[in-house]
Amino acid sequence: MKVPVISTVIVALAAAAMIGLGIWQLDRRGEKEAMIARYAGNNALPVMAFPRPPIGDEHLFRRASAMCLEVVGWSEQAGRADNGTKGWRHIAECRTGVEALTTKFDMGVTTAPGVIPVWKGGEVTGSITQAPDSTPLLASLFGKRAPRPLMLVAEKPAPGLAESARPDPSSVPNNHLAYAVQWFLFALAAVVIYVLALRWRERKATPPAPPVEPGPLQS
Repeated sequence: MKVPVISTVIVALAAAAMIGLGIWQLDRRGEKEAMIARYAGNNALPVMAFPRPPIGDEHLFRRASAMCLEVVGWSEQAGRADNGTKGWRHIAECRTGVEALTTKFDMGVTTAPGVIPVWKGGEVTGSITQAPDSTPLLASLFGKRAPRPLMLVAEKPAPGLAESARPDPSSVPNNHLAYAVQWFLFALAAVVIYVLALRWRERKATPPAPPVEPGPLQS
């Protein structure tokens, strides 16, 4: 069987790239496991002052406190109460200092949208999580993005609201093993399909055998 050089090299490079991506996902799996363990350890740390930006994700899931000097706005997001009830969580945009920077506080959940809490501010203690992000998916995948702003999920909800579910490190997904297996399967499928295509090409190029003519009849 004559093997075409260029197409074989292309398939080999593609399969090698997919195997490399699978190995990279396995490395990422170990990194994610270490990160989740670090987040779980944050729960046992003492209460800290809510960190000031710019900051990364090293303080996620740690308990913190902050002072809301003034509520400058409210927003709603789909959420879940600590008792498991689904609803709308109410996020206060608060001024926390003399600077123009503001901090988001998840002040609790209602079962219906459109409720405007009467809470006007004060000291809040809760758990640190990432604030809702409106970055488009393509930009988050291919663009260089800054760390997401953080938010404090209040342990004591605003009047008339139910306590929001506390951030849980176990909710952080770690799907890198599944992604690695997918890349390895893609590489295997590419090689198998290519080999089958070569065999089909060889069969098509091989001329059929000439028919065997019968010999003369003997008396």
